[in-house]
Amino acid sequence: MLAVVLVVTAGAIVLPRAYRVALLASGYMAQTLCTGVFVSDRSFDDVMAQDLTGPGFGLAVFFQPSANPKAEAVTVSANGIATQTSLHRDGLGCTLIHDVKPETLRAQSAGLFSAGTSTNSDPDNAALWPEGERVLAWSPPDGVDGEALAAAIEDIFAEPDPAHPRGTRALLVVHEGRIVAERYAPGFDASTPLIGWSMSKAATNALVGMRVMDGAINLNDSALLPEWRAVDDPRRAITLNELMRMTSGLAFQEDYGSDLSDVAQMLFVNGDASGFAASMPLVHAPGTKWSYSSGTTNVIAGVLRETFASERDYLRFPNARLFKPLGMTSAVLAPDAAGTFVGSSFLYASARDWARLGLFFLRDGVWQGNRLLPAGWLAYSLRPTPLSPENEYGAQMWLKLPLSPGLGEPPMPDDGYYMLGYQGQAVAILPSRDLVVVRLGLTPDGGDWDTARNLAPLVYAFPAKDG
Repeated sequence: MLAVVLVVTAGAIVLPRAYRVALLASGYMAQTLCTGVFVSDRSFDDVMAQDLTGPGFGLAVFFQPSANPKAEAVTVSANGIATQTSLHRDGLGCTLIHDVKPETLRAQSAGLFSAGTSTNSDPDNAALWPEGERVLAWSPPDGVDGEALAAAIEDIFAEPDPAHPRGTRALLVVHEGRIVAERYAPGFDASTPLIGWSMSKAATNALVGMRVMDGAINLNDSALLPEWRAVDDPRRAITLNELMRMTSGLAFQEDYGSDLSDVAQMLFVNGDASGFAASMPLVHAPGTKWSYSSGTTNVIAGVLRETFASERDYLRFPNARLFKPLGMTSAVLAPDAAGTFVGSSFLYASARDWARLGLFFLRDGVWQGNRLLPAGWLAYSLRPTPLSPENEYGAQMWLKLPLSPGLGEPPMPDDGYYMLGYQGQAVAILPSRDLVVVRLGLTPDGGDWDTARNLAPLVYAFPAKDG
């Protein structure tokens, strides 16, 4: 049992390390179980066995999770200590409630997606994907190496070393706008929404582009948040462009191996992700240092919120402007307890819907003949940020895959760009091959997965386009 002691210093309660770690663990478990059961429609026992057991989960035996199907909530505690509850709401996914009353969150979402405003209505299933859900049988045409493709798919799902699992759950390949390969691990299928982790940043990119297109905000805007607007606050100089490119200069520790890192505390302990990240001090002058930060993306989510006259308009925005037009019927972007979207990490969608988002970027922000992103937005997003290592990062989008030392994996096509997320989530967008490849899974730390190594054989089974 975790021994937890509250230390009182100068009249303030200080949370010692053990308690903060316990809060992190209970928050992670509650959020994982809530989304697994109420978003992904998996059984409680399956989520416990597959997502919360194994390396890194030794302390899980000290925690007692319980689900309340009627309330659509999951509560986790360590013998009544460090209790966290995650609450599910239709259209908004699961939210760790922290100090907010469940009734308050229910009231916030009541009628939010009533008839005429919900965007998660069923598509025309008789229509071909991506407009609908029908997928035609496909045989590799001349120029596509069918044997290499089949071998690559087998390898992506293989488990050659049980001590270092790959954990692939979904793979989907789109070529010339149609699904040509699709496979799922047992227990998952084409309708299962799965977390994208940092792939969510690409959706945040699109939402910013739409507000720029609306004239609600400009990339050169500064003094972006009320708490930054004091004349003597150096953060007032930070521009939206610098946030988009991870050059804000704000302090933030992006370390998934540390229980007390900023990113872990922001996502699972603090109830206001945007406020948590926005409160960080400047450690570099804006625009002078690149530093990858999920906190920065959640600051952007807070900046987006400032552009709306009402909270309800803000909460409807991703569905109304992105998910519904693209037919992403499974997609939910979850807000935190403060009501701001966790735009860095908490977008859940099926493999088919992640592929729709990738195809949307491949099509330059145009969908069914309608321009949904500003002309030039994709070019802006893919313009390298010179301060990033090897020009590997654009604006909330990866331009290169990190290569693992010593593996000798083949390089991906030079024009590729990527959504990448924790535990091996990836959407690879390859214009020269007219390809979108989605890989979703749960690869633990030390697992045998490398996105470049494992996806490159599949990608090179398809020929480059002429010209």
